[in-house]
Amino acid sequence: MARSTIGDVFDDISSFSHAVIAYVGDDGYPINVAADFTADKANGTIKLSRPRIPVEAREGAEVNVTFSHIRPYPGVGYDQRRYVSVWGTVTKVNGSLEVRPERSHGWDEDKMSFFELCERSVPSAHRYMKKLSEERGETVKTQMSLGWLIFLATRVPFLTATFVPILLGAMIARNDGASAWWLFALALLGGSAIHLGLNVANDVSDATSGADFANVNPTMFSGGSRMIQYGLVSLQTMRAVSAGCYAVGIGIGLYLTFTRGIELLWIGVAGIFLSIFYTAPPFKLVHRGMGEIAVALGFGPIMVLGTYFVIAQQLTFEAFYASLPVAIFIMLVLYVNQVPDRPADEKTGKRTIVVRLPKDAIVKGYAISVVVAFALIALGALTGIMPIWTLLALATVPLALKVHRALTSHYESPYELMAGMGQNIMLHLFAGLALTLGYLIDIFV
Repeated sequence: MARSTIGDVFDDISSFSHAVIAYVGDDGYPINVAADFTADKANGTIKLSRPRIPVEAREGAEVNVTFSHIRPYPGVGYDQRRYVSVWGTVTKVNGSLEVRPERSHGWDEDKMSFFELCERSVPSAHRYMKKLSEERGETVKTQMSLGWLIFLATRVPFLTATFVPILLGAMIARNDGASAWWLFALALLGGSAIHLGLNVANDVSDATSGADFANVNPTMFSGGSRMIQYGLVSLQTMRAVSAGCYAVGIGIGLYLTFTRGIELLWIGVAGIFLSIFYTAPPFKLVHRGMGEIAVALGFGPIMVLGTYFVIAQQLTFEAFYASLPVAIFIMLVLYVNQVPDRPADEKTGKRTIVVRLPKDAIVKGYAISVVVAFALIALGALTGIMPIWTLLALATVPLALKVHRALTSHYESPYELMAGMGQNIMLHLFAGLALTLGYLIDIFV
C-alpha cells in the first residue's frame, strides 16, 4: 500500500527499531547493510549510521531504506508482519547518511491480510511481465502444469455437490429393488460434466462483469478459480472448456433419455436451464438473488430424481422428499461462500442475497434453514417416508453449530470465516453421506 504523504511515512517508521539500507556499489553489485536510524519529521529526513564497510553509497545516489518487523509464532509460522520501504537520494552529513524520502511502499498485516496484499499486487505483476516481455522480445507469462490448470480452473473439489445427490438417488433406487451400476456411472459422469461446465461458466461471467477482478479477498472456497485474473487461462479458453463440459453432459443426458424414458428429458431440461442461466443473461439468476434457489433445485431434487429415474424408470415421493435436506445443505454452501464476495459483488452490480440483506438477516436465515433441514430428516425418518437409519444424519448438527458461530463472529473477516466455510461444505458432504448410509443399512437389514 503506497504512502500518500511524508507525514505518513514518518508516523509509520517510528515503531521500528532498525533499518536496512540498500544501494548499488561502484562495481555494480547490490549492497544491503543494517543501520541505526533517527527520523526527523520536521525536516523530512532520515538519518542513518554510516555502515562499517569499505563500499559506501555515493553522494547523491538513490538508495532504498527498509524498516521491517516480524514475530515468530511457534508451531504456526509468523505474525505481526509489517514493513515500510522508502527511496531517496543520500547525503553525507556529520558522519551520518541522510535520506530524504521521495517515494514509499509498505504493508501492515494488522491493516491488510497477506492474501489481500497478494491480490492487490496482481496488476503490478502483470505490468512487470508485460515490461519484461517488451525488453526480452518474447512473451513472459505465468505458467502451470496442464493437470493443475484443469484441476483448478474447473474447481474439481466442489464435485462433492454432485456426488452426494447422485449417490443418494442411486441408493434409494437400490432400496426399492432397482440397481444398475453402469447407469449410475453414466449419471455421475453426465452430472459432473454439467457441474464443471457451470463452474467454468461462472468464472467467465464474473470475469466479464468485473466481479472477480474487483474481488481482493478470495478464499479457498469463494472468489472463483482466479485462473483468468492471474493470466493462467484466457477468457476464450475458459469459454471453450465450459462449452465442452456442457456438450459431454448434454450428450450423456440425451442418451439416457432415449434409452430410459422421455420423462427424463424434462428433468434434464430443467437442470440445464438452471445451470446455464445461473450466471448467463437474460436471467442471471445469481445476480437477482435467486442463486440459492437455483442451486438447491439443481443439486437437490433434479439430481436425486434424475438419478432415481435413470435406474428405476419411475419417480417416487420418497426420492423427492429425501432430496430436500441435501438441497438445503448445498444451498447453504453457496449462501455462506458468497459472504466474502459481498463487497466486490455489490460494487459490480451482482446483487446476490447477501448483498441484498443485512448481516443479522443472513445469520438468522442460516439458522432457520439448518433447523428446517434437520427437521425434514427427523420427520421423514420417524414417519417412515425414509428409513429410520437416516437419523444418522442428525450427527452432523455440531458441524452446523460451528458454521453458525463462525458466521456470527467472522462475517466481516473473510479469512477467519474460511474455516467455517470449509465446515459448511463438510456439513453437506457428511449429512448427505449419512442419509445414503441410512439407506444402505436399510438394504441389508
